[in-house]
Amino acid sequence: MNSLHYLFEQPTATADLRTHNSDFIVKEILPFLPTGEGEHHLLHVRKDGLNTVQVAEMLAKFAKVHPKEVTYAGQKDKNAVTEQWFGIRIPGKETPDWMSLNSDQLTIMTASRHTKKLRIGALVGNRFELTLRNVSDMDQLLARLEKIAVTGVPNYFGEQRFGHDGKNLVFGRQMFEGRKVKDRNKRSMYLSAVRSNLFNQVVSYRLAQYGVATITGDCVMLAGSKSYFVAEQWDDALNKRLAEHDIQLSAPMWGRGLPLAQADAAMMEAKAIEDLAADCNGLEMAGLDQERRPLLLIPQGLKHRVEGDVITVEFMLPAGSFATSVLRELVNYEDVQERLFKERRAQQLAEQSQA
Repeated sequence: MNSLHYLFEQPTATADLRTHNSDFIVKEILPFLPTGEGEHHLLHVRKDGLNTVQVAEMLAKFAKVHPKEVTYAGQKDKNAVTEQWFGIRIPGKETPDWMSLNSDQLTIMTASRHTKKLRIGALVGNRFELTLRNVSDMDQLLARLEKIAVTGVPNYFGEQRFGHDGKNLVFGRQMFEGRKVKDRNKRSMYLSAVRSNLFNQVVSYRLAQYGVATITGDCVMLAGSKSYFVAEQWDDALNKRLAEHDIQLSAPMWGRGLPLAQADAAMMEAKAIEDLAADCNGLEMAGLDQERRPLLLIPQGLKHRVEGDVITVEFMLPAGSFATSVLRELVNYEDVQERLFKERRAQQLAEQSQA
């Protein structure tokens, strides 16, 4: 991530992120309410220090169902306090005593029946409340916050998508070279990492070469939609729609078929990933199709509060966007939990080598 281009140049102010789990609060936003009937149980859960898969396993064991009967709309970090939704299919009319699961790490906030399965991606977005500590230059941070509110940030996929030390990307490339991966979830995760890296590289290259300027042949997305069209020529009407955020510049999510951008924009995108042809071919062979994703990301409902050298920032992002990509443009932060994880792993490796 450090090599990716910054929209406003790399920040020099420093800060600590996730000193405590409660410094990183995430709340999922569903586009619907439970119907109150059906064989699916929708649980609104608050977790602290648990990852999504761990909670899913706990719910499956408690409900005495196969793990595949437990679903969720999105995965959330372990080192955070998150409020998210889980769906459990339990044929029959018996309702487990969900509240008996409550503990210091897990709280069942609500439990309702629903008629349909909860599927991955079934979210409007996520609300974030992030606390940064030991900020070295609060004035710079606040000035950048004002810019972000207007222009947004590069819509990069965050480090979480690639796993510790980028291992998901490594495993994805090994899979293209013949490594067998039977687990469908892992296979999907590795493909996603490769695809996300291609997107990041195009965004970074474009911002470095052109900034946020338009290019002939841009594939433009309608705001809040996956619909798109090609801007064969940028005129006053299209520029006005872009300024009003009615349309958005985009970058490719690679897959089969012809690139969706045309003319100069298509040549720019091809240039950005010319050294990653094997990744492109692997995704095409895996059956993914060409899609688009917005180039920039503008946090909604952005607000903050400051207490000395501590700032808490709140905002909402659409599903599939990363809060760390917002923070990256805001401040040069250190993830305390990630640093501690690496220190523990280094110590374990040292102990193993001495054994």
